[in-house]
Amino acid sequence: MSRRMDRVEEACKEELSEILQRETKDPRVGFVTITRVKVTPDLRHARVYVGIMGDEREVESTIAGLESAKGYLRARLGRHLRLKYLPEIEFVKDTVTEEALHLSEVMERTREERGEE
Repeated sequence: MSRRMDRVEEACKEELSEILQRETKDPRVGFVTITRVKVTPDLRHARVYVGIMGDEREVESTIAGLESAKGYLRARLGRHLRLKYLPEIEFVKDTVTEEALHLSEVMERTREERGEE
């Protein structure tokens, strides 16, 4: 992967995080953390991975809020980034944190079953 793609991904992550934190007023958008951004080599598409706190209903509501704000977020991103093509944004729920917590619980149960502390 090129250094330019790395820089674009990091800039998108930082700017989108800032915009979501300070400017998004949609009540459906709950506590959201942008965990990473992956941009295609042609820089036309960005997959934005989001960590969302809450139950399944809150997660679905937050994703719906993000989807409806996609145009606004993309426009605001365009004001901050100077790119020939502004990437189309796709939001994806990041499950890495949930998987890590589950793995930790499994490891803890295994330790308890073996009698280890």
